[in-house]
This record gives sequence, C-alpha cells and structure tokens, in this order.
Amino acid sequence: MIAVDQILRLPLLPLLVAQGMAVRRRAMILPEPDGLREGRQGRGRLLRVLIAGDSSAAGVGVSDQSVGLSGQLAAHLSPHFDLIWRLEATTGHQTRDTLARLAALPKQHFDVVVLALGVNDVTHGTSRRAFFDQQSELIHLLSTRFAPGLILACGVPQMQLFPALPQPLAWVLGRQSARLDGILAGLDQDHDHVAHIPFQLPQDPDLAAEDGYHPSARAYALWAGVLAEKIRDRYHSSR
Repeated sequence: MIAVDQILRLPLLPLLVAQGMAVRRRAMILPEPDGLREGRQGRGRLLRVLIAGDSSAAGVGVSDQSVGLSGQLAAHLSPHFDLIWRLEATTGHQTRDTLARLAALPKQHFDVVVLALGVNDVTHGTSRRAFFDQQSELIHLLSTRFAPGLILACGVPQMQLFPALPQPLAWVLGRQSARLDGILAGLDQDHDHVAHIPFQLPQDPDLAAEDGYHPSARAYALWAGVLAEKIRDRYHSSR
C-alpha cells in the first residue's frame, strides 16, 4: 500500500525541491573532527570494535573525535575491556559506499561492529528494496570478512525532528527514514548476531550541533552509552 507522504510527493514536488535547495544553500558545512581514528586503551578482556558509517559515525558536529561517537564509545568501554577500536566513516556515505569501503579492508577479526547509516540513503532516494538488499549484503560482508559476534545497526534518525529541515520537507524525509529504519529492525529479526538500536534521543535543542543536523557532544555521549550497554551485555568484562 502506498503511504500518504508518497502520494503527496508529486503535488508537493516543486515545494520540496525548493526547500531542499534552500537547505543546501544555507547549510552550515561542518568538517569531520580531528583526532584519533583507531587506538588501544583499557584493561581486561580483549575486545575489538569497528565503527563504520556516515558523518554521524565520523563525529561531525564536534571539534574532536574524542567527543564524537567513536571516542565516547571508547571512553565507555575502556574501563571494562582491553579495547582495540577502529573508525571507518566518511561524510555523505550511503550504505553502498560503506560496503565498498569495508570490502577494501584486509580480512581481520572484530568482536563488535557498530553501523551508523541511513540518512544519506534517505536524502538520495534509496528505495526500501535497494536499502534491504544493500544492508543484507553489508551484513553478509561483515559476517564473512570480520566474523563479529555482534553487529549493532543504529537506527535511522527521525529526520522530521532535525532543526535544520523545514516543513513539509522534514515530514516527507521523516516518513522515509522511518521506513528504512523498519528495514533495519527486520534484519535484526533475521540474524541472531544483529541488533537494531533505535535512534531515540530526548527532544532537546542541546542535542543538536550548531548546524541543526548532526549530533552534539552530549548527544554522542548518550548514544555511545546505549551502545556500550549493549556491548557489555554481550561481552562481560573479565575485571
């Protein structure tokens, strides 16, 4: 069944195109932060973690990787594990781009893979079918190349809540982000080692970066805390 927002896209198309162009013109372009993209820290049971995805995985919205997703996740985990971590993320990446990037890495082992993808698939009009196929291929690649015991598929953010997006563009993108997030939730059910982590943060202006589009340091801390709890539940500390 075709959803209401999909039906209304055609009559709304001129407005949506105009709003999209306006958002791009006035968008504050934030760089990927400086800082480490791999490291080893902590004591305890050895745990290898790969973080991969788009600009949110890359920490856009903060000034240094230490307060981005990877740095905050490492800070949460290092008191409990001998942690080896690596970040493979780039602004603008869709699922297909991350597939190509990770396929180029040498075969190695990671206990946990954290994926943050979906926003660029939404804005580039990736269909549910294509998103399902690409995410399924990504899970297969990760499983065969890195043999993780746990893949954390972070939910597609609720784009209707992004301060930088005007209505009705925010509503249309929000509906599509919810559909793609439903694909991730379904993959959770199909694979025992995949866990879908809904992207659910409080509606608080302080959780958005200055561009109104990316997470702030506080949002990254909350997000990393949720992920760390899931990881600790699966891999109990030896300390």
